[in-house]
Amino acid sequence: MVIIGMNSFPTESSKEMGKRFVKIPPLPAYITKKGPYFSSELGAGIKAISVFEFEPSKMAEANQYISNYYATYIGVPGYTYTIGTWQEAMEALNMIGMA
Repeated sequence: MVIIGMNSFPTESSKEMGKRFVKIPPLPAYITKKGPYFSSELGAGIKAISVFEFEPSKMAEANQYISNYYATYIGVPGYTYTIGTWQEAMEALNMIGMA
């Protein structure tokens, strides 16, 4: 199971985002993270994406950690984010009794 987090912010907020990023506590042992990966778009600012992977049994704990991770940036001018839980096909089939 994974949670994919995406955020964006204007380039003017880059330094504040960086200051907050270096203060984030280390990942718990049950989460593996890929990213953040960054992209910039003229006039739109900076976009970032991260993939957090964990066992389904740790969903509640992972969701709490990741929600707090993104909440760290609330208050940075122009900052927005979305997080979504994604499942592998077998996990989704299991939920509907087909696996």
